[in-house]
Amino acid sequence: MKREEALALLHEYIQNENMLKHCYASEAVLKAAAKKLGQDEEQWALAGLLHDLDVEKVNADPKIHGLETARILEGLGIDPEEIEAIKLHNEEATDILRTKVFHHALAAGETITGLIIATTLVYPDKKLASVKPKSVSKRMKAKAFAASVDRDKIRECEQAGIPLDEFIELSLTAMRGISDELGL
Repeated sequence: MKREEALALLHEYIQNENMLKHCYASEAVLKAAAKKLGQDEEQWALAGLLHDLDVEKVNADPKIHGLETARILEGLGIDPEEIEAIKLHNEEATDILRTKVFHHALAAGETITGLIIATTLVYPDKKLASVKPKSVSKRMKAKAFAASVDRDKIRECEQAGIPLDEFIELSLTAMRGISDELGL
């Protein structure tokens, strides 16, 4: 599936502007992670873009979120590896554990976007360009800050082969590259 087709599908299923921005940010982070790890950048970016396709349809129900996306994508001939990574980004919907680099990268990549956006929003200018990697690292340690962001999921970047500090910088840089799209 080409990006244009994926975007049309995304807009068919997701109406919330902030959720769309989360998907764009996840796409950028996953593409950067794939490049760093020598993986298929387009495949990983597509998984980042489409991982939350069903979130509005299933009302973000953690018991089924991801499974409906998998069902939708299977009918479109999407690579089974992408579908598996998408299905496993939400461990509450399945009893299958994340074991592959792709699984860990998607879980970490889509989660860190929330921490980076929350960090950006406490800056006076609310711009990604102002955020320093050390600031994100500091807030990573502050459990009360953006408390809903699962720090353990972000740390899965290390299971994917990228040290945490490097992953924070890579993710922040990737999101800065689409700051206009994100409105940050």
